[in-house]
Amino acid sequence: MKTSLVAIVLALVAVAAGQTASPQTQAPPAESKSQAPVIKDPAEYNAYMGAAGQHDAAARISGLEAFLVQYPNSVMKAEALEALMGLYQQAGNQAKVIDAANRLLAADPDNARALVLLAYNERGAQKWADAKQHAERGLQALAKMTKPEGTSDADFQKQKTQFAAVLNNVAGFSALQLKDYAAAQKYLRVAVEADPNNVENVYPLALASLTGTPTDDLNGLFFIARAASLISDPKGKADVTKFGRSKYKAYHGSDQGWNELLAMAATTPLPPAGFTITKYVPPTPAEQCTEIVQKKAPKEMTFAEWELCLSAGKPEDADKVWSTIKGVPLQMEGQVIKSSPTELQIAGSSDDIDAKRADIVLSFPAAIPAKMIPKEGSTLDFEGTPVSYAPSPFVVTMEKGALLTKKAPPPARKPPTRRRPST
Repeated sequence: MKTSLVAIVLALVAVAAGQTASPQTQAPPAESKSQAPVIKDPAEYNAYMGAAGQHDAAARISGLEAFLVQYPNSVMKAEALEALMGLYQQAGNQAKVIDAANRLLAADPDNARALVLLAYNERGAQKWADAKQHAERGLQALAKMTKPEGTSDADFQKQKTQFAAVLNNVAGFSALQLKDYAAAQKYLRVAVEADPNNVENVYPLALASLTGTPTDDLNGLFFIARAASLISDPKGKADVTKFGRSKYKAYHGSDQGWNELLAMAATTPLPPAGFTITKYVPPTPAEQCTEIVQKKAPKEMTFAEWELCLSAGKPEDADKVWSTIKGVPLQMEGQVIKSSPTELQIAGSSDDIDAKRADIVLSFPAAIPAKMIPKEGSTLDFEGTPVSYAPSPFVVTMEKGALLTKKAPPPARKPPTRRRPST
């Protein structure tokens, strides 16, 4: 993750390490709004204050750990663990950070700081399921979070906003890695709306929208264009722009309008009201046939185009094709699927060749000599006269079959022999 999220996490750790609540030794008056825990045992109070009051970080860690061993059920347990979590983070001891955070959650299941730290560290370790779970718990815990004593309303709200930024990012990015696209879109959209200029959220949101099932193409295309405008690295910007253009072209049918979308997204943080992109709808087979018939005479069409029109074209288009080729001797090439002395089953279109399915039945007026019967799987040049067809599955029946032999290419001319010069 980039510096912004790291800075937020380090800031919350500094707060955890530096703000150790001071307990009271007796219950506060009923009208007091103080939230400080109450330690009834003076010995326990002195032990806690002695540990928390250490100025040296190592001594403070040692003192707080000793306090928790001596008083495992103290009312100050959560406060002590929260301070330890921050002190271990400052010391760079990540194993102890995780241990303190887990102990803190056991004592205080809704502790937002612990959940943020765990989620953040698990994201870095690519423990996506754990990171997502702790981030989602953290977002729920924020609603229950109470303002610490001595913290202003503004600072408390700022802290909650920062926590939410980390948690939504972690929950959304982890969900994306887990292919939970709906959750990824949900959390990352909240993160983007809170900070539209943070590409750490914008780019993953674009990916979640464009690759999910079902896709959210409009938002995905907008945010991939937005991400391209936010990326400063030239290669990264070029790669994301290329990817976005390909997705735009697939959706729209061409890249017309892509540059305009890039320009708009560069200055517009979120999709504006009424934002839309016209979706390309491919023509139906019948529409494809009509377009072919309008551009080509049936005699100029390929066999695959005849097959398209005869199997899926409008009646008038199919009739136009069939009336032109019916009863007319045609010379073609195909692949033999099945052979016998009097009949060949042939695949004439590339799709049917790949599928090894015969779309032509060719009969011969006389039996083919045994040594001339084409082998199954071989490529064949032949002539036949169409007499009927079935539209689905498409098969055309041809009669008066004849095997054709390709003319051999003329021999290459040998270069003239040069005489050796006389000496």
